[in-house]
Amino acid sequence: MEPAPKLTPMMQQYWEVKKAIPVGALLMFRMGDFYEMFGEDAELGSRILGVTLTQRGGMAMAGVPYHAVDAYLARALGAGVKVAICDQMETPKPGQLVRRQLTRILTPGTTIEDNQLQASRNHFLLALDADKRGLHAAWLDLSTGEFQVSTETSPANLLPLLTALDPKELLLPAGSTERWATLPILAGFLPGWQAFAQGRSRTDLDPWRFEPSSGGQLVAKALNVHSLDGFGILPDHPALGPAGALIHYATETLCARPANLRTLREYRSSKALLLDPATLRNLEIFTSSSGSRIGTLIETVDGTATPAGARLLETWLAAPSLDLEELRGRHATIGAFLEAPGAVGELRELMRGVRDIPRILGRLQNRLRNPRELGGLRDTLRVIPDLRSVLTTFDHPAVSNLGGRLREFPELADLLTRALAEELPGKLEDGGYIGDGHDEELDRLRGLTRGNQAWLTELERSEQARTGIKNLKIKYSGAFGYAIEISKSNLHNVPPEYIRRQTLVNAERFITEDLKKKETEILHADERALAREQTLFQELVSTVLLDAAPLAEAARVLAEIDVLAGWANLARLNHWCRPEVDDSDELIIEEGRHPVVEQRLRKDAHGLAGSTSFVPNDTTLVASDEQIALITGPNMAGKSTYIRQVALIVILAQTGCWVPAKRLKLGLVDRVFSRVGASDELARGNSTFMVEMNETANILHHATARSLVILDEIGRGTSTYDGLSIAWAVVEHLHGSGASGARTLFATHYHELTQLEKRLPRVRNHCVAVKEWNDEIIFVRQVIRGAADRSYGIHVARLAGLPDSVVERAKVILAKLEADDSSHNLLRLALRRGKGSGEIPESPQLSLF
Repeated sequence: MEPAPKLTPMMQQYWEVKKAIPVGALLMFRMGDFYEMFGEDAELGSRILGVTLTQRGGMAMAGVPYHAVDAYLARALGAGVKVAICDQMETPKPGQLVRRQLTRILTPGTTIEDNQLQASRNHFLLALDADKRGLHAAWLDLSTGEFQVSTETSPANLLPLLTALDPKELLLPAGSTERWATLPILAGFLPGWQAFAQGRSRTDLDPWRFEPSSGGQLVAKALNVHSLDGFGILPDHPALGPAGALIHYATETLCARPANLRTLREYRSSKALLLDPATLRNLEIFTSSSGSRIGTLIETVDGTATPAGARLLETWLAAPSLDLEELRGRHATIGAFLEAPGAVGELRELMRGVRDIPRILGRLQNRLRNPRELGGLRDTLRVIPDLRSVLTTFDHPAVSNLGGRLREFPELADLLTRALAEELPGKLEDGGYIGDGHDEELDRLRGLTRGNQAWLTELERSEQARTGIKNLKIKYSGAFGYAIEISKSNLHNVPPEYIRRQTLVNAERFITEDLKKKETEILHADERALAREQTLFQELVSTVLLDAAPLAEAARVLAEIDVLAGWANLARLNHWCRPEVDDSDELIIEEGRHPVVEQRLRKDAHGLAGSTSFVPNDTTLVASDEQIALITGPNMAGKSTYIRQVALIVILAQTGCWVPAKRLKLGLVDRVFSRVGASDELARGNSTFMVEMNETANILHHATARSLVILDEIGRGTSTYDGLSIAWAVVEHLHGSGASGARTLFATHYHELTQLEKRLPRVRNHCVAVKEWNDEIIFVRQVIRGAADRSYGIHVARLAGLPDSVVERAKVILAKLEADDSSHNLLRLALRRGKGSGEIPESPQLSLF
């Protein structure tokens, strides 16, 4: 929108700022007690923020109160709109144009304000680029300073982690969609990428912003180092291009270079257990089928007391480790904690006093400062000595290591305790955050202010007595200063020396000569006291930031203690066991349970008669021997729960957690694949069967002999023969002709597949046992060796409430089919003709009559 021909100085200032911000950003321009929006911004703001649209001089206007702006900012960011903030940089003076400056550009991925973040979730900004060498990525949580890069020559290997990171905004080179489509190396990555990117906020930057050489220079400057060698990052690392784009974008939005970056780490998929997007979804690791965290694995194992601990748990679960020593260290620490439940209880109670130090430091370093941030730091530093004292009671190397890494800050803690008031306001301009006795000059100015307040109180009392107006009050407003307020019903009692200053709806405000003189004195003292407080506060911040690096390290140790102590408590309450992890190809579980289902049953059992406990089951999978477990049994018997629980137990063990079992022996797993559930993607044109085949194809292409594969009812989305043929071929492929293969749990309703145990040496039949009684079945939830003799589908239909007439008719049809079972005839023919391959010939569909 073009500005009007004649502009006031203030509007000239507005348009200068408007020209400096990105196209499409909503400009909020501070004017006194409001942030105003003009023109097209006002129209957009009124729609997404729900504020009134007005007109002045032919230009649309809308505004929000400055004290409530945070709620409006969150609403704008939630709508995917970027917001530029232009603040007043000085106190307004009569007749002078206030100096204003662009202070922040808020975007979905770069916000660091406390009320715009989820305390327990990381908040990542992700930048990506690709070329013939592979996919190059960098991600940054500006609120904590977490900064990583990665280059993958197999781009699909990076998608699992990116999905788990759940970035709030994507940075991409302009034209990347068209260019990436021409790169053969991205062929297997693009379908998953399209699903991942859908619905996420995206910003396109000039492609030259992703150039590795200049990107490396930007990153080095942001980290205050001459080179990145100390971080193990070579100068020609391709991911430095996206990393540089992140730094450029963060600098642009902060209106200053990010000051809380201290380290850069490289992520390598070869060092982590990969969980592809389908597995994260199917196993409900972070999000349940209903779209919430309730009923997920992370919700079940989250025993943390601090936001930083909750985020570390999320990080560990997003990329479970392949480092045996690291895992054994975490397992051992939990074991040490379990031996002293009283001390762990004390640790966890003390943890409740630990504040979110990483984000506090991030805001202080990036010029977003309020008194409560320093108060949170003070409260945490007070707790650390007690935490270290408890840790010293443990006689275990793993815990001793944690205690040794947790540094105390006695001088800083003492300074903050002396300097800060116990109760702190949320804004600097409110004053009152520096405690009495810390600074002589501030105490003197406050003495003047308090004396003046006493004078005002005495004036109010004496004027009430003199005029006879009992509800006479002395009030203050920013626009009119101090005044005597009198209700309209008492205006006839106003003394003649009162001078009218302001008219309200139900009252009038007056001043006197004495009050006018005192007002100047009061305001001058208040301004000087507040200015002195702000100076002292900035000195405190500067002192704190001298210890920013060791404070950040202490925060990392506190987060580790929080996660591990929470896991120890979980293991104690639920009788979980310590995993035995090694480099073997075995997976042996004794009396394993599903962590999420068991917790739900335990909660349901409180106060509910007849509640059942979880039935544990054993599992043995050996890549070179008992590689594939074919599991048959009726629907609702527990096949899906069983195979999921095995995968979740493995994932928990490789995050460093103890597991719901009597015993676990685990040869490390490089990837967990799952194909369960029946989620349609109809909006994208994919049927249930197409989704099933896509996910199965991904498994068959990428599973290795060290992988764990769980498959549930492969082939059910198509006709009987097609489905049986596909399921048969999938089992054969997973088995292969070598000496070992991916450890696999294959739940199926195709009983014909049980014949594969006779033909493939590493296939074993298992079934979920049921009991029959009076023509009914009882699910015992026990997985045993052998094949199920039938599916019990009609019994399950009866349990589901199908009409008796339908159930009886189904029995008649079943009897007819069993009398002329062409599928079994086909199978026998396949075994005769297939010459060991298990091949099934083509045939017409089953006929009911």
